[in-house]
Amino acid sequence: MASSKPAEFSTLEWQVSSRCNNGSCVEIARIPGGGVGIRDSKNKSGPVLEFSVTEFRAFIDGIKDGSLGL
Repeated sequence: MASSKPAEFSTLEWQVSSRCNNGSCVEIARIPGGGVGIRDSKNKSGPVLEFSVTEFRAFIDGIKDGSLGL
């Protein structure tokens, strides 16, 4: 995982969950070259966390199967 400068990702197509209804959500985007960026929807000019597809998939799987305790 790396934190990247937001300007590098300003042209990406960011997506937010349709379940987000209060503005306190995260947005995700595919990063050219293979990867996933995550940012705070309230701070679009803030840092972007960058994950490999494998890392992101493991995170989502952990949420779904309850192994992260969330």
